[in-house]
Amino acid sequence: MERIEQIGMLLGTAGVVLAVTGLFPSLTGQPVMAGIGAVQLVAMLAGLSLLIFGALLYVKAAFYPRTQATFIQQIAMRLSLTALLIAAMASVADVLGFGSNVRALYAEDIFFGPLQAAGLIGGFAVAASAILLYALGGSRSQDNERQGDRHSSK
Repeated sequence: MERIEQIGMLLGTAGVVLAVTGLFPSLTGQPVMAGIGAVQLVAMLAGLSLLIFGALLYVKAAFYPRTQATFIQQIAMRLSLTALLIAAMASVADVLGFGSNVRALYAEDIFFGPLQAAGLIGGFAVAASAILLYALGGSRSQDNERQGDRHSSK
């Protein structure tokens, strides 16, 4: 099970690096331009998604290996994935044509306004809170059994 935990940490770390690269492209030597580009949006969303997937994988493998997810944990997992979807749709709303600042079909700039930023940050905050709920929502009896197994194996 340690390998799965490491994969979760790797995905989370890769997500942080990708999200920071999308937020601050000047860190990679790219010239700073006005506005935000499509590649930046994709990098931010992919990075945050990898971070959430890595965190879910790590929490499942580290805290609740070989156990069935409780009802609260199932709700938390679905809530985190739904929040990621809402964050992604709010971020690219104007690009897809259902936002408040719809651009022309072949516009060269992408408008990333306060509503899109609030949707992205709010969706990520809900997804992160859902992961915390997943970590805290496990069964106490399973935790006690695991602690007993650890003490008996020493």
